[in-house]
Amino acid sequence: MIAVIGGVPVAAFANDWGMGASNSKIPPSSIYNPVSTPAHEINTVAFFVVAITGVIFLIVGGLLTYSIVRFRARPTDDTREPPQVYGSSPIEFAWTTVPVIIVLVLILITARTIYTVQAPARPPGALSVHVIAHQWWWEFRYPDLGVVTANELHVPLSDPKNPTPTFLDLESADVAHSFWVPRLAGKTDVIPNKKNTMWIDPHVSGTYLGQCGEYCGTEHAMMLIRVVVEPRADFDRWVAAQKQPPALDPSVVHGRQVFESTACVNCHTIQGTAANGRFGPDLTHLMTRETIGAGVAMNTPDHLKVWVNDPSVMKPGALMPAMNLDDKDLDDLVAYLVTLR
Repeated sequence: MIAVIGGVPVAAFANDWGMGASNSKIPPSSIYNPVSTPAHEINTVAFFVVAITGVIFLIVGGLLTYSIVRFRARPTDDTREPPQVYGSSPIEFAWTTVPVIIVLVLILITARTIYTVQAPARPPGALSVHVIAHQWWWEFRYPDLGVVTANELHVPLSDPKNPTPTFLDLESADVAHSFWVPRLAGKTDVIPNKKNTMWIDPHVSGTYLGQCGEYCGTEHAMMLIRVVVEPRADFDRWVAAQKQPPALDPSVVHGRQVFESTACVNCHTIQGTAANGRFGPDLTHLMTRETIGAGVAMNTPDHLKVWVNDPSVMKPGALMPAMNLDDKDLDDLVAYLVTLR
């Protein structure tokens, strides 16, 4: 049997969630393809460690192979026990000194990388974003710009010749989370009652994928992140648009009334309405986002209909309650939400 929700057969688009909504044009996340200084530093130290350990492996493996082949037992060998060697000061000195030097080198390059990633001061003109982790979505607040959005972080492109980094102040509203976008920076924990800070300076525009990197409950795997890096002019246009309240389409007045007369207003905010909730994402410009449910599905009217009616169909354990509206109210409410651009 195929479930029908709000007149939409779930099986018709079930493949759009389950492993998270994605776009085939977005390159896969990888620490080995960095586009930001912190990620590049981590990539460098990772390759250095792989190179050092690779050389050690080849030397040890080569000596072991040589010994097995060169000194293997032969039918003509004397079966008596060979002379025993009970120590060699030069050999013991070598196999003590060389590992100590290797460890010191690894400590120094790791310390340099940690300093580069964590020590920089916030320069004038840097963008500041307050990141609040929730079960299971991300809230992004731009305190200097007066913008609030969710799950999709927009930042300006940073010119390596004139860097304009973005600093993220990370806090949790509930349990321990971790912010991780591999191509932009390393994983940084988001801890209740503690503010951690990280920074990125993307050198290539595009959309970069990440997710919570710390198990945080039922839908940990569906707490995804999209970082949209765009040229400064495009970023400024996005900011200007986000500051404006959405235009009210007279044809969706009933849908707005449904929104304002239900529990939606207790959790969500929409500029220009009575809704000023803080428990759920700000919906003022909902349709400018590519996904819903922190990346669980692409942001389409059909998916919105399923999500609003009962989020647990897409995201079991989601804290948003099922609205259980009749078909007309559900259709009208979704029609209103689709106008929020």
